[in-house]
Amino acid sequence: MAFQDIRKSRKWLSANEIRIIAAFLILLAAFVAVNIYFARILPGGEWLYLRYGGVRVFLGQYLDTTAGAKFGRVMPDGDTVMLVTQIDPYGTTVAQSVQQIVYGRNAFANEYRYVLNDPFYVVLLYTPLALFPDFAIARSIWMLLSEAALGFIVVFSFRLAEWEPPGWLFAGLMGFGLLSFFSLNAWITASPTIFLCFLYLSILLALRSFSDELAGALLFLVAYQWEVGGLFFLFILIFVIANRRWSVFAGFGMSLIVFSIASFLAYPGWGLAYVRAVISNLLQGTRLSIGYMLAEWMPDIRFSVGGVLSVLAVAIVVVESIGAIQAPFRRVTWTALLALAAMPLAGLAIFPSNFVVLVPCVILVIALVWERWLRRRLVAVLLILIIVVAVPFALYYETIFVYAPLYTQLLSILPPMTTIIALYWMRWWVVHSPRTWADLIGFRK
Repeated sequence: MAFQDIRKSRKWLSANEIRIIAAFLILLAAFVAVNIYFARILPGGEWLYLRYGGVRVFLGQYLDTTAGAKFGRVMPDGDTVMLVTQIDPYGTTVAQSVQQIVYGRNAFANEYRYVLNDPFYVVLLYTPLALFPDFAIARSIWMLLSEAALGFIVVFSFRLAEWEPPGWLFAGLMGFGLLSFFSLNAWITASPTIFLCFLYLSILLALRSFSDELAGALLFLVAYQWEVGGLFFLFILIFVIANRRWSVFAGFGMSLIVFSIASFLAYPGWGLAYVRAVISNLLQGTRLSIGYMLAEWMPDIRFSVGGVLSVLAVAIVVVESIGAIQAPFRRVTWTALLALAAMPLAGLAIFPSNFVVLVPCVILVIALVWERWLRRRLVAVLLILIIVVAVPFALYYETIFVYAPLYTQLLSILPPMTTIIALYWMRWWVVHSPRTWADLIGFRK
């Protein structure tokens, strides 16, 4: 009898539920339409097209129609035959297509050539988007997913900072996460860094909740794009080994086996092509490193500025990682974000779209300021937000109409440097326990 009552109680959706679903579908359709519009009018999307084009050439989208010839021999009937030209996704064909988007021409010898350098199992993840013959549609879907990922990045940053901001500040920081210069740059160029940042924070949340197998599986998905997360990966390894969280390696290994088998069954020869592409991009990216830029500013220095910065960045992360092994998880979060901020100093190529990983760093600094600075914290938070929002846009504005190498280099050097300084500025409050009631009484006198 009770079973029949339950069935009768929920035969149809309620009117309120129908209205909620209808409103959600209308809102989703509006977002899709707006993103399609922006995908068609905004130049860019090069990072997505690099993977999109790689999947499409792998799927055999490039065909060659030749009349009356096949395998070098003329057919007697003179009929037209369709020849499928095998193109390597890691070759120059896809790279030159991306160069047309970025430069409007093929890249010069001293310019970055945008050769695909992702492991093939990562490239395969782009297959659903590559099924759309219209790149604008694929890019609009990517934009929509990127917007959702940016929203989750802000929310995850609050959780990792162990902070609940007031409503107006929550809205302001959400707007900062979605509309800051580096977020918009990553959104317009369709950079995968947005999703990498989402995965980095997801790994930290999984470790905090002791979901070690999940953390390991996610760690495998970010085991590339070392110019973004190389030091983060190093920190996670130190933290996992020191705390003997071996289940992380179990999750990593299972993902490695599954994805490797799938990728080598689909494309057995991708390994060597991938290694060549990685080496090629490493050589091309030397001019895009902070060390190279600083060496241009200080040509008389006899030692390698880039080498010193690389050693310093690795040393800082290793030392702070050791200090965070048995520390409260807020310090673990602080160290992980420091690793992301210090990665541009490690000597690899940097791009402005990669700096979207600094958004959680800014949120953590603001959370500590709001929590610890009881006097004038509103003024301090507003000042920080104005600086981190206005300065990148101002530097970029100077490069729109006239090429200005100095402002372009400042746009690459200042964000990671200032973020590292800001994190160390608040380090004392991370390392030490929260203030007691006696401290607060003494502060208010």
